[in-house]
Formats: sequence, C-alpha cells, structure tokens
Amino acid sequence: MSDDEREERELDLSSPEVVTKYKGAAEIVNKALQLVLKECKPKAKIVDLCEKGDSYIREQTGNMYKNVKKKIERGVAFPTCVSVNNTVCHVSPLASEESVLEDGDIVKIDMGCHIDGFIAVVAHTHVIQEGPVTGRAADVIAAANTAAEVALRLIRPGKKNQDVAEAIQKVAAAYDCRIVEGVLSHQMKQFVIDGNKVVLNVSSPEMRVDDAEFEENEVYSVDIVTSTGEGKPKLLDEKQTTIYKRAVDKSYNLKMKTSRFIFSEISQKFPIMPFTARDLEEKRARLGLVECVNHDLLQPYPVLHEKPGDLVAHIKFTVLLMPNGSDRITSHPLQELKPTKTIDDDAEIKAWLSLPVKSKKKGGGKKKKGKKEAEDAPQEAVDEAANGAPST
Repeated sequence: MSDDEREERELDLSSPEVVTKYKGAAEIVNKALQLVLKECKPKAKIVDLCEKGDSYIREQTGNMYKNVKKKIERGVAFPTCVSVNNTVCHVSPLASEESVLEDGDIVKIDMGCHIDGFIAVVAHTHVIQEGPVTGRAADVIAAANTAAEVALRLIRPGKKNQDVAEAIQKVAAAYDCRIVEGVLSHQMKQFVIDGNKVVLNVSSPEMRVDDAEFEENEVYSVDIVTSTGEGKPKLLDEKQTTIYKRAVDKSYNLKMKTSRFIFSEISQKFPIMPFTARDLEEKRARLGLVECVNHDLLQPYPVLHEKPGDLVAHIKFTVLLMPNGSDRITSHPLQELKPTKTIDDDAEIKAWLSLPVKSKKKGGGKKKKGKKEAEDAPQEAVDEAANGAPST
C-alpha cells in the first residue's frame, strides 16, 4: 500500500479520530439549527437568523482544538440559509436586506459545520404556526421526510445510486408532490463538500450522472427537496445569489482592481468551503464577484424559485456508512404533520421503511421481538416517517 493510499484510508471512517470529528461537527450544527428554529417567528429578519446560525458555529468550533501544535481548520462549512415558501434554497441575504418572516411561512433552514475539514450538514423545514401542520404544507413536508427516511435505508453498501433516485420519486408521488430537479446528494470527504459520487434525485436531458455503488466507510450528504409544483425551479434574479465557492482548479488574471482585492480576500478567508458575500467587504464585493464568476473562479449557488403559490420542503442530513450500519448524525424533529395523503396502502414504500438502519449484532444483544411486535414494526416506521419522528 502506498503512503497516499494509507493516508487516505486513515482519513476515512476506519479512523476513530475521523468519526469523532464528524460527530463533533454534527453536534454543533444540530444545536445551531435548534437555535435558529427558536427564533423563527413573525417579523424576524432573515439576515439576522442567518447571522445567528453562522456566529454560533464559528464560536463553538473556535473553542475546540485551541492548544494543538498543528493548526486545525474549523468553522462554517456551508453558510446558514433561510428560504421561504416557493423559494427552494440558498437564501443568505446581505446585511442591508430587510426581508422578514411572516405567520404561516414554510421556512427551510440549511447549514453546515466542519472540524478539520470533516463536514456535517443539515436542512430542516418548519411552518410558522401553532398546532399541527395540515393540508398541502403537511403533504410536502411528509413527502420530503418520508423520502429522506427511505434514502437513509437505501444508501448502504452494495446498493446503487439509481435505486435511491427511483425510490424517493415514488415516495413524493404518493403525496402528490414532486422531487425538485437539479438536487444532488453528494459523497463528502475531508474538505470536500461535493464529492464526485452522487445521487441525482431526478435525471433530466441536461443532467445525468455515472452509476455508482455505495461502500462501507463513506459519508454522504443526503439532500431531499420536494414541491407541490412542477419541481422545475427557475433562477429569477442573479443578484439574489450571495453564496459562492472557490473553484480551486481554475485560474485567471483578473483585470479590475476591485475583483483582485475581493478574490485575494476570498482566497485567504474561504479557500475551500462555500461562503456568503455578506462576510466580504460589501461595497466592493458586488462588483468584484461578477468578474470572478464570469471567469469561473467562483462557483455560484443560485437562489431558485418554484412558481408563486407552490410549497417547497427541504430535508438534508449527514450519514456515516459504518461497519455496523448507517449512522445519521444530523437531524431535528418535525412539527406534528397531518397530511392529506397516506402511504399506508403502498407495500413497496412500507417495505423500504421497514428495512433496518443498523446491522444486527452477532451473538448476544437485545432479545428477539415477539411475533406481534415484528408485525407492527413496518407500520411504526410508516407512521414515524409520515408524522416526522426522525430515526435514531
């Protein structure tokens, strides 16, 4: 085995230290999500919510690994985004933006944290209201959550990416919803948030991916977005884009002084992970970013929209494919849902949901389930997926 192979192997989940870093990042991002959710009230400014999430992640990671000899990079792996109603994703406004939440809004919160480049991401959907969520809002959230629960059970060693894509589309259809096009679930590695091994949730003529098989000790960001509309979101205004990632394989001699200044700031502060333009000097940023994007030095994360009146839900989690089964390390419980549709009569979806997340232990362990308990297990899984109880 070469030194490179040995080093890469030591940096996957076979190393207890790596698992600890993933779980440390997950603990922080789960708490950051909880913090932002508590502040999701009518008239709350969206930019303040985004700042709160990012600040908490920076503060908590900053307190870790202070006294080590070798500097360990840590912090925000994906800026906090708060996207509302028919807006699909990537809303992380500039400081001057005045948008606020309103009663009844469907709010998608999306964020990421890393420790030494080991990344944990999470996205969650919440409706600003008292009591159970009903009607089409409940349908679209139940569709995303049930699809996420099915994906958790199908992203396992030996299974193929195409199996997952077909299954989650079937789940969304059962709730009379669509899986949103253009969304990918990525393998993640150290300092790589968007690895090459992916699940393309919906293939289209413009987007196709290679077939791939999941393997033990891999890590995935499982990303599910559902819509009551067509699931074909549009970019309405490029000026809404504020999240970018440095394209490390590209180079270009920028002509404008402002662009050079901004690109230098990005290279120093955000050499690898996605960032928000809010964290740059705002006056110069807008002008300088344009030239950087035009010459492919930065990869933009566009703000996409379904049609007005459509409802969009987003569930994202990080899963570690451990030798003893899948370990979902990021999540948050949903509100009580009362969807208008049910998956009770769909044997295939119920069969997927009844698949175990963890492998059975050899030898001792828990006593066997009685016949009645075993018969009830698939229905419990269905009920939990539909009303939002996350897997443990």
